[in-house]
Amino acid sequence: MTDARRTASSNKAGTSVYNDVKEYYGKTLKQTSDLKSNACVPSAKPVPAYVRKVLAEVHPDVTAKYYGCGLVVPECLEGCRVLDLGCGSGRDCYMLSKLVGERGHVTGIDMTEDQLEVARKYIDYHMQRFGYKKPNVNFVHGYIEALVKAGLEEKSYDIIISNCVLNLSPDKTSVLREAYCVLKDGGELYFSDVYSDARISEDLKANKVLWGECLSGALWWEDLIRLAEEVGFSKPRLVTASIITVDNKELEKLLGDYKFVSATYRLFKLPKSAEKRPCLVMYNGNITGVEESFEFDAQYTFKVNEVMEVDGDVASILNNSRFSEEFACQPQGVKISASGSCSAKPKAVSINNPFELVKQLGSASITPSTGGYCLGQESCCK
Repeated sequence: MTDARRTASSNKAGTSVYNDVKEYYGKTLKQTSDLKSNACVPSAKPVPAYVRKVLAEVHPDVTAKYYGCGLVVPECLEGCRVLDLGCGSGRDCYMLSKLVGERGHVTGIDMTEDQLEVARKYIDYHMQRFGYKKPNVNFVHGYIEALVKAGLEEKSYDIIISNCVLNLSPDKTSVLREAYCVLKDGGELYFSDVYSDARISEDLKANKVLWGECLSGALWWEDLIRLAEEVGFSKPRLVTASIITVDNKELEKLLGDYKFVSATYRLFKLPKSAEKRPCLVMYNGNITGVEESFEFDAQYTFKVNEVMEVDGDVASILNNSRFSEEFACQPQGVKISASGSCSAKPKAVSINNPFELVKQLGSASITPSTGGYCLGQESCCK
């Protein structure tokens, strides 16, 4: 097959997937209870009280059309510009609209007009409920594989979220590449999705119901790690994961031995010249909602005023992202006579493999590795 024919065939297949997804989420599904599997499961991570309070303010009609598979509420949101990929009915957009505040802004993009119709219908309702003088949220019709073409500016967003949407795309590399393009330097892609324990076969990918149920379009988790780094993101940080039980005999028979998880990752767009040097850090407790303890990912939980040893990747993220003002950082091994505080160690858990993390989280206990350093005075943060 020539390159031209291969491209045409790929485009045709992609168009078919788009149309099938639009039909499934725009016409077939009327509410969450219409889903045929448990792929869209609640997050394994408890919903913080401040988030539950905001979710309670979202209009019931918007929530009824919500099909997410996790919780996508990154921390340190005040004043940020946020983009929601595949926003659907807008539930997460409205939640984030409240959390970013009137100085922040949230954009939702979706290819399904029926979903966007629901989202746009309630803009005034939520702005009045939040007490905002003017809307800080808007919705764009377009494809997540072509964000710039949809009118979104390059390097214009602090944070991108996505909730159970990547698996529905026929071109996942383009989704990641476009997300990288519209993120500011230091920006973050924080997203929940469905992942498989092996690459899905082509015949299962052709099954419209399995694809619409977020199963046959799921990425093998190892492919996510590879694609993210190829695009330019920092190494993905695994936040949480939970096993998906399909609970549908007919679909289970079709899927055979494939296993699935719902997992949340965070990817950062860091400067190419960013230094990756292990550090000791101390969290200042100033992030809304996580003042006492900030669970950054499955490996690192930062407690206020506690010294924590971090690897070079995490040190680079904290130093070059919106979190830079929330941490004091020091080189390893530099002593400080004033505090004499020795560092805590990260949890000894999987930082990439969500299936392994689920096993570890189900074990009796997860303990930090031994050893530690003492905090010194010379700073490695800007």
